[in-house]
Amino acid sequence: MLRGNFPTKVDGQGRIKLPTALRKRIEELYGLQMFVTSVTGKNALIYPMEEWEEIEAKLLEPPKLLPEKVKFLRNAAYYGQVSSMDKQGRVSIHPLLREAAQIDGEVAVMGYLNYLQVWNKDRFQELLESDPYTDNDAAALAELGM
Repeated sequence: MLRGNFPTKVDGQGRIKLPTALRKRIEELYGLQMFVTSVTGKNALIYPMEEWEEIEAKLLEPPKLLPEKVKFLRNAAYYGQVSSMDKQGRVSIHPLLREAAQIDGEVAVMGYLNYLQVWNKDRFQELLESDPYTDNDAAALAELGM
């Protein structure tokens, strides 16, 4: 599992260096090949290729032309790029995605179980403030046994 928040910076070539703990776990479980994308343009999603291929397989299941599937794929393709983690644990983020998600300077790299999210630090702080965790959220999760 990939978990936690790992603040880092984007270098001059548009790469983020994955923290050692995440890098080792990803290498052990998946290897070096990644798919870096977004579906909203507000953040970057870094999927180990194996996890992304599972999503692609689900997208191929009928109905293939479901409007929500087409929109998801459209956005993921627009922002997406295959990337390999280098020996220093760096992953490139496509310039188009960096600009849209304002991924420059300080960013938060967060483990979301089987993929990573990369957020502009200030943008994520705004999200936390505008959409706080509530008692309703806790109740909904309790219904799921969590």
